[in-house]
Amino acid sequence: MSHRLCVAPMMDWTDRHCRALHRVLSSNARLYTEMVTTGAVLNGDRERLLGFGASEHPVALQLGGSEPAEVAAAARIGEDYGYDEINLNVGCPSDRVQSGRFGACLMREPERVADCMHAMISAVSIPATVKCRIGVDEQDPDESLFGLVDLCAQAGVTVFIVHARKAWLDGLSPKENRDIPPLDYGLVHRLKAERPELTIVLNGGLADLEQARAHVEQGLDGAMLGRAAYHEPALLGDVDRLLFDPEAVTVSAEEAVTAYRPYVQEQLARGVHLYAIVRHMLGLFHGRPGARTWRRILTVEGVKPGSGIDVVDRALDAVMSEIARKAAAREAFAG
Repeated sequence: MSHRLCVAPMMDWTDRHCRALHRVLSSNARLYTEMVTTGAVLNGDRERLLGFGASEHPVALQLGGSEPAEVAAAARIGEDYGYDEINLNVGCPSDRVQSGRFGACLMREPERVADCMHAMISAVSIPATVKCRIGVDEQDPDESLFGLVDLCAQAGVTVFIVHARKAWLDGLSPKENRDIPPLDYGLVHRLKAERPELTIVLNGGLADLEQARAHVEQGLDGAMLGRAAYHEPALLGDVDRLLFDPEAVTVSAEEAVTAYRPYVQEQLARGVHLYAIVRHMLGLFHGRPGARTWRRILTVEGVKPGSGIDVVDRALDAVMSEIARKAAAREAFAG
């Protein structure tokens, strides 16, 4: 089970349509669902919340919860749905998460987290993992991170994804908590050096694959990209070559659109609105000629009732035409 490159669970972003797009770009990146609360899993529309396509493997279900019995029951359901991993959220700093007593506030309750993980590990045969912060508020990260990891390791956890920032639950918004607390990559590297038997994956502030690969080459077991992978998904087209197999072929943005097209058609046939599917593609041509045209066509045409696959085709044609024009202009100038 490799965690060399993971795409972070991101609320309102990493739904099944997003993951399907990311999978056509990389065969090996480990994908994560949006966080789903244990209450939703146990009492909600499970197919809507948990359903996913076979092409998404390897894919992990991230749970939010703090009651061992409920976490275990939700983990069993996730395993039955076919997920490759169940991950417990011990890092999200939102108010809703705090009021529900899960997410980053659980950094203050490492024994409870360990109890939850023990219950999950006893309930499922697939890996149960933890995604955490290095601490919250006034905690000493050396004590909070190592203390949580050691208790969970005693419960049987072997994989930890560490967002290398504190979360300030009192005074910062969730958005500010993604940027303002300083990153401490060194602490995560020290965790790996002092707990070499554990799989340690770094999350937080990584802007591209080169940064991710550098941390892996320096000894970590993996890196997790979040906003960079979402806003510039084409970078995932180089994941397999840069982090898994030097002989792998880079998947271009154009190739990704073609590969994703059957999925779009399938979802449209099921009654899914086009924009719900293609909104995850808006950044696919980031930094390239035609990127603005691509976004405009998908956003303006894609939201219209009854919009179909032709919108994607027109957007791609427009981008390719603009790329060709720019290339011809460069050649003429060079000549």
